Order: sequence, then C-alpha cells, then structure tokens
Amino acid sequence: MKKGKKYVDAASKVEKGRAYTIEEAVKLVKEIAPAKFDESVELAMRLNLDTKKADQQLRGATVLPNGTGKTKKVLVIAKGDAAKAAKEAGADYVGDVDMIDKIAKENWFDFDTMIATPDMMPALGKIGKLLGPKGLMPNPKTGTVTMDTKKAVEDVKRGRVEYRADSFGNVAVIVGKVSFDEAKLVENVKAFISLILKTKPSVVKGDYVLNVSVSSTMGPGVKIDVKSFDF
Repeated sequence: MKKGKKYVDAASKVEKGRAYTIEEAVKLVKEIAPAKFDESVELAMRLNLDTKKADQQLRGATVLPNGTGKTKKVLVIAKGDAAKAAKEAGADYVGDVDMIDKIAKENWFDFDTMIATPDMMPALGKIGKLLGPKGLMPNPKTGTVTMDTKKAVEDVKRGRVEYRADSFGNVAVIVGKVSFDEAKLVENVKAFISLILKTKPSVVKGDYVLNVSVSSTMGPGVKIDVKSFDF
C-alpha cells in the first residue's frame, strides 16, 4: 500500500535504526503527527510470550493516570441495587433482559464497553456469538463482570484500557491524544509498561519485552529503547 505524502514526511523525521527514550519518542510522535484532527497515541509492545500456553496468556485492564482522552459509552446489564448504582455512576445505558433482547433483535451496538453482574452472565451467554467477535463480552479478568458496578463504570469513564496479548505476543493500547501534555503522555506510557513488566509470567525465560514503539493514529511508529526503562 502506498503511503501518503504526509506520512512519508513524518516518517522521514524518524531516524532509521534508532531507539529513543520514552521522553524522546513521545515528543517526536507529537511533533510529526500528520493529521489535522487530534490523533490518538498508541503504545505497542511485542512480548516473548507463547499465548497458546495457558500460563503465558496476558489479559487485563488498567486505569491510566491521565486517562485516554476518549469518552466511552457504557452499557451495564444488572438488576436492583447494582443497576441503580450504575445509573448514579454515569452509565449511558442500564438494563437487564430488555437490553439483551435489544442487541439480539435490533443488532444494537451503540456502546463501547459492556459491564455485567455475575447473575446476568447466563442470559448474556445466549448472545455470546454477537458480542464475542466485537470484543464486547464482559469478562472477570478485565473487571467487567462484577457486583461493584459503580467502580466499574467510574473506571471506564476515567480512561480504563483493556489489553490482551495476541497470538504473536503483541499488546497495543491507546495511551492518550496528540493534544495531551508531553509529561502526561510519558506518565501514561510508563504506567502501562510498568504494569506489563509486573505481570510477566514466571515461566518466561530470557528477554520478556522484545520491542516497544509509540505512534499516532496516522503517523509512523517510533521505536523505544527497551534498555532505557528505569523502573
């Protein structure tokens, strides 16, 4: 695929073969972001994981210190007090079987994240084939199956990101927007890398982090020097 002129111009400002410190990489990504809109900034990590093995699967969620700059629409599937708490916490939609039926019958997906209480999971299982491929099925590992709907909604609204290593050991998350202050982007990047380092499966031998880069939505990747981590 032929790259556009703006992308090529941006890429020319990235030194080939050079790995930057986190601070340098973030500064450069902000400077060379080619689009007129406020691009998202993505962090990509390649890890030495064999995700076919159960003890090397990596999945979870975290709230970044400065959020992601994206406002997410939240649907909560719950009843009673848990539904009430979700509404008070600012969930965009709250319901139980009525919402499940709406998704099934109308193919309705006007939300980014779904949170459910454990008792609603059997009913949700019936539309698993609709939710699964879109990555919307609630999961206890990412904190989206919980009785504490208040905290779950607040976390998503504050900028919680979900992450999962793919079959090649790649993990990618949005860490903010190009318009973010440099220091805030750096803090978010460091917070996520630090989390990944802490969750290293004990069975992994040798180098764990193989490659790290940061980029804007429309811009080229800027490689981060793995040896520059001081945490």
